[in-house]
Amino acid sequence: MAGKKKSKNEDESSRVVCRNRRALHDFEIQDELECGIVLTGSEVKSIRANKVSIEEAYARIDRGEVWLYNADISEYAQASYLNHDRRRPRKLLMNKRQIRKFAETAAHDGMALIPLSVYFSRGMVKVKLGVGKGRKVHDKRQRIKSREAGRAIRDAVRHRT
Repeated sequence: MAGKKKSKNEDESSRVVCRNRRALHDFEIQDELECGIVLTGSEVKSIRANKVSIEEAYARIDRGEVWLYNADISEYAQASYLNHDRRRPRKLLMNKRQIRKFAETAAHDGMALIPLSVYFSRGMVKVKLGVGKGRKVHDKRQRIKSREAGRAIRDAVRHRT
């Protein structure tokens, strides 16, 4: 049997499983960090099957450790009684120095730790965590207006021959 060719975005060394697109709209991301996550076997199998959602997820520092809350990883059908709880808190793996740095920035007013994406890196599940400040409604509207104006300018230049 001939081997199946992988496209560029299906490279197994780093494959994005889930993105939190809403976070980029609701928060102004100031810093990003890659961290590991402690999972059970059935959770990893569900993530491989793209059955994960981080839309409502957030991270919090508790007693010197970083925890991911409200990440929804669906139950794995073949796991039977060894299945996991869908929304259990999951520990994120970071160095103490990174935790201290993030704790300082996240402690400021209006700052939050938001998971931006879940992906595989060399077979391990990783979470890209961002420190962001919540945007106000008028900031969101202004950003949408400027994006649409830029799009209109690009279209006008493209169609002008």
